[in-house]
Amino acid sequence: MALLLDTSLPADRPAPAAEHANEAIRALVDASGQDWSEVEAATYEVLLIEWAEATRGGPDIVEAA
Repeated sequence: MALLLDTSLPADRPAPAAEHANEAIRALVDASGQDWSEVEAATYEVLLIEWAEATRGGPDIVEAA
């Protein structure tokens, strides 16, 4: 699963990378349920890191699915 930054959005829009990462996390959690494979768990960890990095110094985004 790869996340691509949408560069077509205006620069003043709140953290598009964080929004994309959050949506990817939500989709993974919704699709995987409670029984995760090693690949899904690793993907989740990477997405959390991407989300955390994207929220640094930016507007408050309180959700990380």
